[in-house]
Amino acid sequence: MIAGRISIRTHIITEKDDIVDVVLKYTGEIAAPGDIIVVAESVVAISQGRAILHETVKPGLLAHFMCRFPGKEGSLAAPHSMQVAIQEAGTGRFLLGVAAAGLGRLIGRRGDFYRVAGRQLAQIDDFAGTMWPFDRHIVMGPRDPQGVVDRIKAATGAEAVIADVNDIGKVDILAATDRVDRKMLSSYLKDNPHGNDDQQTPIVVLVSEENMDR
Repeated sequence: MIAGRISIRTHIITEKDDIVDVVLKYTGEIAAPGDIIVVAESVVAISQGRAILHETVKPGLLAHFMCRFPGKEGSLAAPHSMQVAIQEAGTGRFLLGVAAAGLGRLIGRRGDFYRVAGRQLAQIDDFAGTMWPFDRHIVMGPRDPQGVVDRIKAATGAEAVIADVNDIGKVDILAATDRVDRKMLSSYLKDNPHGNDDQQTPIVVLVSEENMDR
């Protein structure tokens, strides 16, 4: 069971950082086997060079057309982020996802677009939702999140998770090491201990009961 949470403030993480080294630096004297280290998906992606300056994206006609369909609050509701999604999936796979979404809605089913076009498209953050100095960047989802959490566990001894959490209670676990109870974890992250703005706390350690008194 989890007995406590520690939100850890870090330096501004950039593509010059190795995220595993960053996690080890800030949790090496805090996390222990039995604890869970949760890392925000956006900083993992940024460390992998997956932040694209908004002004460098040139939306095509397809992006301008398709951005009308997601909800206004969605990250793909702007032409630039939609163009990034098209490039990430490839035009063919993207259009197959659009077709699947249309057919799915006919039978009252949602989510077929991401199931076909790629779950990673749901992880794209438009520049309005990213903190400085990436507030003019579109941030894609991280590459190989399972490989990243496995490396974090090997380096720290603690369990590891990459999560996409927002301030309205949505928790998406992108990857977790094998001893993590994902359902339990979501309840501990629902209030977004990472923060979404200038809190600068992209790493959260969930401390297990057996380690509370160490």
